[in-house]
Amino acid sequence: MPLGQLFLELGVVILALALVGRAAGRLGITPIPLYLLAGVGLGAFMHLGRAPEEFIHVGAEIGAVLLLFTLGLEFTSQELRESLSKQRNIGALDLALNFPPGLIAGWLLGLPPMACVLLGGVTYLTSSGIASKVLSDLGRLGNRETPVILGVCVLEDVAMAVYLPVVAALLLGGTLVAIGVNLIVALGVFALTFFLALRYGHLLSRALNVPSDEALLLGVLGLVLVVAGAADLLKVSAAIGAFLVGIALSGEVADRARRQIEPLRDLFAAVFFVFFGLQLNLAEVPDVLLAATLLAVVTGATKFAVGWIGAARAGVQTRGRVRAGATLIARGEFSILIAGLGLGLAPQLGPLAAVYVLLTALIGPVLARFDAPIAAWLTRPARPATSN
Repeated sequence: MPLGQLFLELGVVILALALVGRAAGRLGITPIPLYLLAGVGLGAFMHLGRAPEEFIHVGAEIGAVLLLFTLGLEFTSQELRESLSKQRNIGALDLALNFPPGLIAGWLLGLPPMACVLLGGVTYLTSSGIASKVLSDLGRLGNRETPVILGVCVLEDVAMAVYLPVVAALLLGGTLVAIGVNLIVALGVFALTFFLALRYGHLLSRALNVPSDEALLLGVLGLVLVVAGAADLLKVSAAIGAFLVGIALSGEVADRARRQIEPLRDLFAAVFFVFFGLQLNLAEVPDVLLAATLLAVVTGATKFAVGWIGAARAGVQTRGRVRAGATLIARGEFSILIAGLGLGLAPQLGPLAAVYVLLTALIGPVLARFDAPIAAWLTRPARPATSN
């Protein structure tokens, strides 16, 4: 593709994102739903060449990584350790409420057993990228319910360190030994990275804290991408690797890194969300729309319940419980990845997951924005019974 055409198509995409971002600002909402719809519109009315699509795909992956890295910068290692310890029961509730709906839906739709297991994974996972973007856009990183949201997302990623190697080995017809080796490697890498972040994060912060802002930006960005890439190659989430790098950094270097990375994060995060919309083929929507809508309603309610109960146990008031529940609703990058593993088993799994992800990614951020009226409605006094 000529370089001029590549620049032209990418420029159109970025300008479209700028326009919807301005519209979101006027409406006072996070731009995530509008980015997603912009992706759908661009995919329907504009045929991008292969090179721009590949660039957007890579940009989307970088966006997810940077979102989780900047989220990690907001928490110290001690805060993370305490959060994970406190949220274990909520993590178990999350799995119990949100994995079975996908499993049952797959069975009702007549999907093969392994495809049902994959659909359970699709409905289980909150999008950490969307959750972190909502918290950042709405200024809620320091709220009391945020550790609950964070704990649920991290525990889900830990569960994925078990789930993905097992599922991948089963799909490939691997032996029990192969499954065991993959599982041990994934969990071992996660545990080692977590330990290093907690124990030696201060040394890393000292090494990266150089006077030059340019050198700091390059050093931090390079480290995040290296750790994320290594984590992905070792079957651990790239996003959780980046998150742990953010946890490891503290003090002055964390504040400076946040300021330096934020413009890059915002650019690639927008690309990350529009990429979802670009993947959706509108011709396939009618066949899966009803099933995806029902699944989104059911699992939106179950995920909201997880956030509500978790925040209630943390002593958060009604409005914070609504924020926690709504922020957890959106599914995203991992759900698409899991569905992609089963396309050979059930071709409809891909479109079903894409529409489902789009619906939840629209519903969650919108509900999170309007937490006040929702909380007021939930706590409205009951009307007294009238007598004849």
